[in-house]
Amino acid sequence: MTTLTSTPGGTASRRPAPPSPAPAARTSPRQGGTILAVPALVWYLVFMVGPLLAIFVIAALRWPGMLQPVSYAGPDNFRTVFGDPAFWDAVRNTAVQLAVALPIMIVCAYMLGYYVAQRPPGHRVLRYLLFIPGLISTPAKAMVFYAALSPDGLVNGALESVGLGSLTDAWLASPSTALACLIALDVWSGIGFTAVLFAARLGSVPAELGEAAQLDGAGHWSTMWRVHFPVIRDYVGVVTMLQFLWTLFGSAQHVLLLTQGGPGTSSTTLSFLVYQKAFIAADLGYSQSVGVVLFLAGLAGLLAIRRVFRQNY
Repeated sequence: MTTLTSTPGGTASRRPAPPSPAPAARTSPRQGGTILAVPALVWYLVFMVGPLLAIFVIAALRWPGMLQPVSYAGPDNFRTVFGDPAFWDAVRNTAVQLAVALPIMIVCAYMLGYYVAQRPPGHRVLRYLLFIPGLISTPAKAMVFYAALSPDGLVNGALESVGLGSLTDAWLASPSTALACLIALDVWSGIGFTAVLFAARLGSVPAELGEAAQLDGAGHWSTMWRVHFPVIRDYVGVVTMLQFLWTLFGSAQHVLLLTQGGPGTSSTTLSFLVYQKAFIAADLGYSQSVGVVLFLAGLAGLLAIRRVFRQNY
């Protein structure tokens, strides 16, 4: 390729144009990423999708134990589940647990997180103190609550010392208080960890937003809920989803360690019913039928939370 250039005499001369640079090699970022994701995809399919499909398969079987013969039951397991009063007691207890524990935990954790994000004196130590329940093992938490709520425990001792001995009770053995004690344990074990997460997210919100609101006359309460909360609304939705799943599926360990689902079925939850029927009653078909209900309840809850917080992912 040549170009025309003018000379001082007005004539045009031809000279070769500089060669154009060779086009850069086009590489797709997906080529290497797909190969790197293969191990994770295989792991997910084997240990996540596989057990999920197994739940639906076992729910259609009559399987009275791991080493017992298996036969096809079809929808009979679901008829048995829906006709069992213990199942509906577990549904009611789980609904009460979620309706009470989740709002208290999220609201209080957000308020604590906002306070820590304001960097009050000793805020670094406060972060560690709030995180302590997340570092304690579940059996240790259960032992702490058992020591506090047993008939001769700390709570009854404190009531008697202030002259309120008539209010003492066997808190974990009473049908009217056993579920409330488990809910208190759920809130105590989750609120500090969630507050630290909120504080970390609120720390990334520009300080100018709060300062501008306070210059306009807004107090901390209005700034917290009308300025900062809309900014991190999506993050609140994510944390709410995580705590919803943890409470729905993880409550069995607290029930197992403290109340065994009793007295009667007053503290039996759906997740504990799955464990009880599988490992104690050796009725795997019934257990996984409840597991299907639990899975559908978790899916419906996640969709509802997404809708409430208007998340777009």
